[in-house]
Amino acid sequence: MVRKKSTKITLPVIVEKDEDGFYVVECPLLKGCYTQGKTLDEALINIREVIEMCLEEESDDEISDIANIQEFSFHTVVVEA
Repeated sequence: MVRKKSTKITLPVIVEKDEDGFYVVECPLLKGCYTQGKTLDEALINIREVIEMCLEEESDDEISDIANIQEFSFHTVVVEA
């Protein structure tokens, strides 16, 4: 799919450090959009590349919907396990 214009959009990512010390990064707005890196910088570079690949698979309308999200927040809740 060839896009006619380039649009910059801001997307949220979630970063966690796993038990092996790798940084795991996910973009929750795009299905299957995750990667990792040995350092935080490497992981963030990698997620940009993965996001670009994921966006290539999305339609212009879907990208427009994602780009128009005004607020995204991350919250935690406590539950008994």
